[in-house]
Amino acid sequence: MRKIFLMVLFFYINTISSAEVSFEQLLNAPKDSENWLTYSGTYRSERFALQDQINISNVNQLKTIWAYQMQPSKLSGSGLVETTPIVANEIMYITEPPSTVTALDVKSGKRLWTWSPDISENVLNIGFPRVNRGVAVLDDAVFVGTLDAHLVALDAASGAKRWDVEVADNSIGFSLTLAPLAIDGKIIVGVSGAEAGVRGFVDAYDSATGDLLWRFYTIPEPGEPGSETWQGEAWRTGGGSTWLTGSYDHELNLLYWTVGNPAPDWNGDLRPGDNLYSCSIIALDPETGELQWHFQFTPHDTHDWDANQIPILIDAELNGKERQLVALANRNAFYYLLDRKTGEFLHANAYSKQTWAAGIDESGRPIVLPNTEPTEEGNLIWPSLQGATNWFSPSYSPLTKQFFVAVRLLSAIYYKAEAEYVPGQPFLGGGEQALRGDQAAGVIRALDVTSGKLEWEFDLHSPPWAGVMATAGGVVFGGDNEGNFFALNMSDGEPLWNFQTGAAIRTNPMSFSVNGKQRIAITGGRTLYIFGLEE
Repeated sequence: MRKIFLMVLFFYINTISSAEVSFEQLLNAPKDSENWLTYSGTYRSERFALQDQINISNVNQLKTIWAYQMQPSKLSGSGLVETTPIVANEIMYITEPPSTVTALDVKSGKRLWTWSPDISENVLNIGFPRVNRGVAVLDDAVFVGTLDAHLVALDAASGAKRWDVEVADNSIGFSLTLAPLAIDGKIIVGVSGAEAGVRGFVDAYDSATGDLLWRFYTIPEPGEPGSETWQGEAWRTGGGSTWLTGSYDHELNLLYWTVGNPAPDWNGDLRPGDNLYSCSIIALDPETGELQWHFQFTPHDTHDWDANQIPILIDAELNGKERQLVALANRNAFYYLLDRKTGEFLHANAYSKQTWAAGIDESGRPIVLPNTEPTEEGNLIWPSLQGATNWFSPSYSPLTKQFFVAVRLLSAIYYKAEAEYVPGQPFLGGGEQALRGDQAAGVIRALDVTSGKLEWEFDLHSPPWAGVMATAGGVVFGGDNEGNFFALNMSDGEPLWNFQTGAAIRTNPMSFSVNGKQRIAITGGRTLYIFGLEE
């Protein structure tokens, strides 16, 4: 009996140990081909798989290794799955709608544990689906944000709750839908809720205790830098949600986060000015939360073109000089290149159809065309409010210096209306009617990372909601609304392989290894598929 007890204890201790992910391990993720440790794979957010075992010569031989069917949600309206799995030391962590965390064995897909918060049917989530995009891991804990605006720490080995903090008040419209970002002793989160007229922020919490370490408000109050871009009391309900995971440069000690639309969305008359730091990228000191620099993509946005896209950190030669850069395909249909140390604007060009700007001037400010604002009668503009792209991830290959992005080709008629702020209610100031049918399409595009020049494109049947992933094997993986999970040749965009999942794909591909064998993961509908070559 004592022997059995010691064996069980040994197994338990080893399980806990194997679940641990140090900050050093997260920093070294770009060299780790076994795991996928952050939402975008690494702190640089390249969503690039180091493995080349699956490549252009054999990708057509991919087979399903295992599949996991997610459980139906008890909360109405929570059917969409947008999670990116995290793989850490042979354990996969996923989220199931609306905020459930599940741990799976990476070899078999066997469920190890599941944790679900108690979320009321009356939970508010104004202007966005009831989704969750994933978790963060650090040390021996897993961290998840919930639909009712809590941040929760779970034991990585058992799923037992360690701590639970209320990040914001859900009764006035705050929610958490993003995957947190874990850095040294800190868990970084942003909030959803701009469509309810909340005031957005980015938070840092102590990973061990859940104590709030700092908060940066994305809408400055009077007297703070940027407050001059607001008039009167409009800043109090200014929006600026921060609902997508950021990026991190350890050497520069900078945290990069993108910011959503100002509120109300479509009636700019109620908030004159540029409305900083809405529709911007902000660089923060991760120790203090102090703003180091910012760049605003769409000043005084009236089309709901959030800047909530993944910022990719790259090192590349520009004009004969090696530069530390941030690359971002913005919802407003322009591709941007910035210096990531200073925020200096370097380059921008349209990567999709747009009819609202004549271009971008030398300072990075858009040259807005006349008669492109929402009106009471309606105004047809490209792109639609969902943007030329959206939350789903782009990818970057450091081998070929290519930037890959899923593009939505869709226009909309924008309307302006009056808006009165009522806590916990929509604060929109209008709306839009997106054009469908023959007016809607999608495409995967490969851009030269420094020039933004189009190198190739792959047509989709409809505007996509799935991201892409590039690999060292020369393959780009992506998905579409028709359920197709596909592989493209990185050099020319030619299709190499396709798998029909049977349901729309609204997630980002990722890669990991099991015993040295590469695996590719994607979710179609509510089924998580793991692919590999023949055993």
